[in-house]
Amino acid sequence: MGRRSGVGTPAGGAADGAAEVPTQRANDGCRGQRVAAIIGVMEQKEAGRWLAQARWDLKAAADSAAAGNYEWACFQSQQAAEKALKSFLYLCGADPEKLHSVRRLLRACAELRPEFGEVAGAAELDKYYIPTRYPNGLPDDVPHEYYTREVAEQCQSLARSVIEFVERFGKS
Repeated sequence: MGRRSGVGTPAGGAADGAAEVPTQRANDGCRGQRVAAIIGVMEQKEAGRWLAQARWDLKAAADSAAAGNYEWACFQSQQAAEKALKSFLYLCGADPEKLHSVRRLLRACAELRPEFGEVAGAAELDKYYIPTRYPNGLPDDVPHEYYTREVAEQCQSLARSVIEFVERFGKS
């Protein structure tokens, strides 16, 4: 499905650490409201797909933790939060596909709903995006031996809070 560019860099650019925020839908005069309605339905469907995968990623995190693969549980939790936040942005008409930072996605969501500040602590999940998978992300250790059950449980809790938040505010 072809998507419009929906995430732009505000004046000052990304170099200053500013969040990338969704841009407004352009009304190009192409059949006006009918096109907007069709786009809205497509955005709802895309948002639903991303939220469904976020739920599956959280389940995979629980399965990995139960198997003692805590590094994967941490990474899958980060992925669950990332996908849930992208779901919300799709619902709002943005195209956040190239963003992978939970912190940046949270900031973009907060531009639309300031309440997202309530789950800002989930930005912590960004620490589990790379070092959980690559030995060179950890000094003198390997991911499988480094991460603990407690850390995996904390990551799952953060991801769960993001998913629940998106489920609550995605409906309103």
